[in-house]
Amino acid sequence: MKVLIIVGAINALLSVVCGAFGAHGLEGKLSEHYLEVWETACRYQMYHGLGIILLGVLKQVTGIQLFGTAGWVMLIGIILFSGSLFVLATSGIKILGAITPIGGVFFIASWVMVIVAALKIQG
Repeated sequence: MKVLIIVGAINALLSVVCGAFGAHGLEGKLSEHYLEVWETACRYQMYHGLGIILLGVLKQVTGIQLFGTAGWVMLIGIILFSGSLFVLATSGIKILGAITPIGGVFFIASWVMVIVAALKIQG
């Protein structure tokens, strides 16, 4: 599924850009705590961006739709998890931290979907 591979690659790219920005552009502007929050957002965006690429390939190779669905659920997880952490780190608005676990639930759900989809592979 070409679109998922592209979406995953865009997220991996953005993770690198945000990581570099955090290391060079935000150093000295954010507390050590919020720099760690920023780094966590980058790390999880990269992990799941790579996951989305893999899911696009798996959907294409196997034809199992659940791999594609898991990729879209993973993208929602990136938006909610990493997105809320990026905004929290730069704004300090702590209530945004309440959104982060919802993104984590989407990550967990997407990985459960991957397990279920893998069980459907013949052979």
